[in-house]
Amino acid sequence: MANGFIVTKEDWESMTPAQQSWMTFNAVQAMNERVEALEKRPFFDKCFSFMGGLIGGVLATMGIKWGG
Repeated sequence: MANGFIVTKEDWESMTPAQQSWMTFNAVQAMNERVEALEKRPFFDKCFSFMGGLIGGVLATMGIKWGG
């Protein structure tokens, strides 16, 4: 996450189950905030994102077909 911190495998294994549950809860809450921020975007932003994905997909398909 851009604003968070990284928990290594060693850190995770040394945590108590309560701490692990709290970290999982915090991660889910952070994802929820990000999804809410995306959902609040204007409709035309979503349309531009969709069109960009569509154009990129078509170009990738053409590149695979003709590029070998």
